[in-house]
Amino acid sequence: MRIRKLMRTLPPTARRQRRPERAPSRASTAPKRAAPAETQKFPVHIRATQIDLGVVERDYIRRKLGSKLGKYADSVERVSVRIEDVNGPRGGVDQSCRLKIVLRGLSSVVFESRDASLSAAVDAALAGAQRAVRRTLERRRMKPLRRAP
Repeated sequence: MRIRKLMRTLPPTARRQRRPERAPSRASTAPKRAAPAETQKFPVHIRATQIDLGVVERDYIRRKLGSKLGKYADSVERVSVRIEDVNGPRGGVDQSCRLKIVLRGLSSVVFESRDASLSAAVDAALAGAQRAVRRTLERRRMKPLRRAP
């Protein structure tokens, strides 16, 4: 009680100033990033046989390619995606997705996956292709340089 009385008698400059509002952190003021646009760095060819791929499915494949292979875009020349309905209208595990990734200065990486749904087949093929590309590029980087005699 005594302190409050004392605070009232002090001039306004001697009083404890109110803490300013906290400045927003750097992360919250940073501009929001758009969806990754890495697929523009390398051409993507999507072919479908015995199945009609709409715009939504093609965008899904391109978006997934950008998120999975975008960090390797400097080493990738082009990507070919082949979607096939193996059994036709009979159903079952018949959606096949084959990815061929052509790397600069290295051999191509091919990965195929089959599943009942198109998105599951694409996701499995992309996960396997990402592992194969990473492994191939790590081998190139780990390979010792040959010295001239």
